[in-house]
Amino acid sequence: MYVTRLSRHVNAPRAAVYRALLDADSVARWRVPEGMHGQVHEFDAREGGTFRVSLTYDAPTGTGKSAAHTDTYGGRFVTLVPDELVVEEFAFESADPALRSPMTMTTALSDAEGGGTDVVLEHAGVPDVVPEADNETGMRMALDNLAALVEAR
Repeated sequence: MYVTRLSRHVNAPRAAVYRALLDADSVARWRVPEGMHGQVHEFDAREGGTFRVSLTYDAPTGTGKSAAHTDTYGGRFVTLVPDELVVEEFAFESADPALRSPMTMTTALSDAEGGGTDVVLEHAGVPDVVPEADNETGMRMALDNLAALVEAR
């Protein structure tokens, strides 16, 4: 298992970024890497609340972790600190035991010097069978989508 940690500046206030982290419709738009589309099946945005999300490849050449072309994961919100922190624990739904181990996604928000928000995203416990470069690319795309979403509001 490994950890991927990325950061990005977003030209929007922390409150706007935090809302996008906990809104099912927003998550379905921003947490989706390029070449995929998202579907939120369940989303109870409170500490202890659960969620379930599927990311499906647009092209039939993409190989999913849960189904032929889909990655489905489910979990719960561990910690929510308004406008500061979201900690999620989740796992892929997969027949492959190497992909079913629990992972943690921590999103920390802080005021950026000069305005806006600095977002730090840490994905811990990622199974070794998920290529590190692919995980980093997907996380970077998601952060870019998050920025585009909240900066457009």
